Amino acid sequence: MLPDLILGTAVVSLTVLVHTLGLVGVANVMNRVAGRHPIHEFRSKVFSMVILVHGVIIVHSVEIWIWAVFYKLAGAIETFSDALYFSAITFSTLGYGDALITKEWQLMAGMEGLSGFVLIGWSTAYLVAASTRIGPFQAGKHF
Repeated sequence: MLPDLILGTAVVSLTVLVHTLGLVGVANVMNRVAGRHPIHEFRSKVFSMVILVHGVIIVHSVEIWIWAVFYKLAGAIETFSDALYFSAITFSTLGYGDALITKEWQLMAGMEGLSGFVLIGWSTAYLVAASTRIGPFQAGKHF
């Protein structure tokens, strides 16, 4: 169990690093777009939010792929497409139950679910902050 926890912690750390760098990169792109157009224009604000949402989805997709590669390399799941599907439903905490992982890697799947939950929550908080700072929503006016 200890090796699983150490390996899981390494993969979680990698996804947190990807998430941090990804959010910084997406924010830089969003700020450049907002800087090219007057931020008081509604279209610029909406376009900035579209870029941010797509960027966050791309960042999460990269994190899901990291877990899928791990599962495939570890032999926890037979095909890469199955590993990618399993990772997506685990990371997003959907957990349909139609895709299974080998018993010895189940703890890792739990770690992925928990880290996905935290990273998605972090992204949600970031989206709310950006939508009131740069986006089309203003505190006190829209909510």
